[in-house]
Amino acid sequence: MITVRNLTLRRGTKVVLDDASVTLNPGEKIGLVGRNGAGKSSLFALLTGRLSADAGDAEIPPRWRIGEVAQHMPETSDSATDFVLQGDIPLMEAQTALAAAEASDDGHAIADAHMAIEEAGGFDARARAQSLLLGLGFQVQQLDAPVNSFSGGWRMRLQLARALMCPADLMLLDEPTNHLDLDALVWLEGWLQRFAGTMIVISHDREFLDAITKVTLHLDDAKLTRYGGNYTTFEEMRAERMSQQATAFVKQQERIAHLQRFIDRFKAKASKAKQAQSRVKALDRMEKLAPVLTASDFSFEFKEPVSLPNPMLAMREVVCGYMVPSAGDESVRVPKPIVHNVTRTVLAGQRIGILGANGQGKSTVVKTIARQHPALGGEITEGKGLAIGYFAQQEMDLLHADDAPLQHMVRLARTVGPEAREQELRDFLGKFRFTGDMVQQRIGSLSGGEKARLVLASLVWQRPNLLLLDEPTNHLDLTTREALSMALNEFEGSVMLVSHDRALLREVCDEFWLVTAGGLQPFDGDLDDYQRWLLEQSRAVQRAAAKGEKYNATPLPEAAKPAPAPAASGRAKAAPAAAPAPAPAQQQGPGRREDRKAQAQARAKVAERTRPMRVEIERIDSRMAKLSAERGDYEAQLANGHLPGSDIAELGRKLNHISAELTMLEERWLELSSEIEAIQAEAG
Repeated sequence: MITVRNLTLRRGTKVVLDDASVTLNPGEKIGLVGRNGAGKSSLFALLTGRLSADAGDAEIPPRWRIGEVAQHMPETSDSATDFVLQGDIPLMEAQTALAAAEASDDGHAIADAHMAIEEAGGFDARARAQSLLLGLGFQVQQLDAPVNSFSGGWRMRLQLARALMCPADLMLLDEPTNHLDLDALVWLEGWLQRFAGTMIVISHDREFLDAITKVTLHLDDAKLTRYGGNYTTFEEMRAERMSQQATAFVKQQERIAHLQRFIDRFKAKASKAKQAQSRVKALDRMEKLAPVLTASDFSFEFKEPVSLPNPMLAMREVVCGYMVPSAGDESVRVPKPIVHNVTRTVLAGQRIGILGANGQGKSTVVKTIARQHPALGGEITEGKGLAIGYFAQQEMDLLHADDAPLQHMVRLARTVGPEAREQELRDFLGKFRFTGDMVQQRIGSLSGGEKARLVLASLVWQRPNLLLLDEPTNHLDLTTREALSMALNEFEGSVMLVSHDRALLREVCDEFWLVTAGGLQPFDGDLDDYQRWLLEQSRAVQRAAAKGEKYNATPLPEAAKPAPAPAASGRAKAAPAAAPAPAPAQQQGPGRREDRKAQAQARAKVAERTRPMRVEIERIDSRMAKLSAERGDYEAQLANGHLPGSDIAELGRKLNHISAELTMLEERWLELSSEIEAIQAEAG
């Protein structure tokens, strides 16, 4: 087990941990949560020995092997598969021992090395490494590509795969989902759920934490508190604890005031001096409770758009892609289409979540609409007065490293507007936690979360009516994510959102578009339907890879297949009568924002109420599949006809038990399904 006792840790003058004590048991999956800058990564550095405690100690079993994602990517021409294989330390050690034994021609050592390789799973290690890569979104043709050929985000996925390849006793994962799309995130969840060792994960994705953790460590104000349960349970328990603490604080303040009034009233009276003095001592001895101080209540809102064109824009047979150097002449650039024949209309007030497996072209579609890439074909007609606010997946695509936040806002106010005085811009930045000297700090030195907040500030300042958000939560802590969700729900304009944060997608989006197989179509289902479809695609990819075949994404399953996409509504400059009527949820009026927020809250509430039932249904499905397989096996044995009478009787009893259990499980399955349908019907 991991034991932390009376531990104090400082980084410079900042106290990260103050007299912290906690015990973590083998096999536990722990979520480490806290505000950005609270010291979570410093705690990881302590556990790995990169930092030393200033007082107290942290004990980890000496034989435990620790796996973690390296933050610095080496420059290497090794293939992706070989790079990931190198993460299996026991296998690498065994292969090194084999090479040394063969060099010295030591037959005994060669035999030992071969045995060590077999124990390390060396004969299927390459297949395991490639399975990790495919699960994290790499294509079959990329498995043997050199590491140097991948971009920064893909290299971080390689580092993650390399860490997962290590047969670790303790796995430390610091924001493992930051560079993942939703399909890779779903796969990673399943892998981590099966991981047998102890795991501590830092993440700001509440659904990810809920899915894989059973213990939560909260790092706040240099204190480390253990909660039994996933993130949702932690929130409930902490709210209860804070409520109790607030009540106790109020009661103590009343007690202190009562004692102080007695002292003030009678301290000058000789007959009461003794009693007054005893109360002074009681006040001195009293252990003062601290008032409840919650994490910073960061919030912001988007300004009301100047206008709301309807439709916002119309796309007719648009081809999305980019220009690349020609294979024959690199000085000549040729079009590379990614998504073909997009014919869709974005209406005022729509909340669209853009889904799609990695590499299918979600960001390319968003960049085309955001005017970052010109369309390679077709026509995009923008509504009069369209004002786009774009959040890029890589924040530095929109910022300059050598600027300061204040300098950035001054330039934005001059070029985009509205113009403003420097003090007004300073006050505005202060609302996004840029205070004091931070407004003059070089943007390149800011943290990922600070850069993301600066981009959000830029969007708010511009007063857009169409928000295009490509992975806006990558570096945001939970408090800021919640603030973003609330701001988007109150935003008057339209939203198109690409995100692997399922909580944000559920809370904000009313409909989904799916980018797949080189096209874009509406997805008539929820995120749970989409996750099931993704898992089916992932299994198909791995089956094709095992056969050495190329896999192309398949269409949606019939049960989830959407209605045909409506044609574009014509040019936005056409008369208003030509524009399609907005759906009821998108109608103009002062109550629309409240309706949208209520709808998002209702969806989240239904998902929360039905989640335990859906989890139980999955368990029942798994159990029924296992029982059905056992029944088939027993029936095959009976059909063999060569069993003694005692074995036939025993198999008969087992079959009866299986039939009884299957009947019971089927009844429970129907009962749960009816309850879910009733809750959904009740919510409308």
